[in-house]
Amino acid sequence: MPPTPPSPATTSPSRATTSPTRADVLAAALRLEGHVLRTPLLALESLPGVLLKAEHAQRAGSFKIRGAANALLAAPCAEVVTGSSGNHGLAVATLGRSLGIRVTVVMAAGASAAKADALRRLGATVLAVPGGVDERDARARELAARTGARLVPSSDDALVVAGQGTVGLEVFEDAPGVDTVFVPVGGGGLLAGVCLAARDLPVRVVGVEPADARRYARSLAEGAPVVVPPSRSVADGLRGQRPGAVTLPVITRRVDELVAVDDDAVERAAELLRRAGVRAEPSGAAALAGALTAGFTGTAAVVVSGGNTAEALAATGRRRTTGGRGAGSPRAGVRRIPTRRITPTELTTHLSPAHPSPTDLSTHPAGAVPGAPTRGVRS
Repeated sequence: MPPTPPSPATTSPSRATTSPTRADVLAAALRLEGHVLRTPLLALESLPGVLLKAEHAQRAGSFKIRGAANALLAAPCAEVVTGSSGNHGLAVATLGRSLGIRVTVVMAAGASAAKADALRRLGATVLAVPGGVDERDARARELAARTGARLVPSSDDALVVAGQGTVGLEVFEDAPGVDTVFVPVGGGGLLAGVCLAARDLPVRVVGVEPADARRYARSLAEGAPVVVPPSRSVADGLRGQRPGAVTLPVITRRVDELVAVDDDAVERAAELLRRAGVRAEPSGAAALAGALTAGFTGTAAVVVSGGNTAEALAATGRRRTTGGRGAGSPRAGVRRIPTRRITPTELTTHLSPAHPSPTDLSTHPAGAVPGAPTRGVRS
């Protein structure tokens, strides 16, 4: 039985606390057409069996643009408040700039100064608060309630989760034979979205958390939501303190394993990617660190979730922001997997719950892949 999620943190009508479904992910894919990039899968000769989902080359430099765009396009507004470590804020600010929306981003102590500067160059108002992610999110809720602005959470929101789930849809469409997908876990929106996209597929879903911020692993192990102290991980985008009311039930029902990575593992993975010409920030390299730490059989898709390095951020707001700035050019030994463009008709029929996906080639239930480890938590 899934653990009881924490109570919603706010009663604001703008907060989508309903449980998202795979149908919501499919709807998000239609809504986001033309607003986000369909990023490629990259195969590295130096990493046999690994396919990199290149979200570091996404608009605003990370996968976060998907959830933010889905939320803002589904319910337009004039003013937005959000709490963010940086990438979600950058996504909201990028959209705000193009859609004419006023944006305020609340950031916690220890957040990236380079990301804060980039947010200001995009026209966002940045408020810094002492304390960790909990204090940041509380201030964002209070500010939204006081000003009447719309609160767009960085992860714990049904529309945001559905938007992030389109990462998974694209992976499973472009690599239908993938055996495992490794996903970095911050607030949990990306992992929850990928879990929804993988609902009936014979693929293992593995979440990767910083070793000092294992709120989802501990919550699943203890059968109840667990709040952890503020993290000091080098992966600043993964420093969440508590599992979300929206994300935790989704993750509990579908995730196969949660693994932990320390800073050394993250930095080694980032360096490996850099040598291949893939400029990932530490949070963006965490999933690869998890794959290298935990190991896998067959083919693994690894979500390179962000590329907002200091070099990339320095250019934000000073030139075009439609692509992944500073994402790097893959070098020799890196092969791009052909992208399969799907039509709206396919999304609403062949990929709907009533019609098996083209990748649903097995009758094994979710998580029951022959030879795969049982669901669990790994240190």
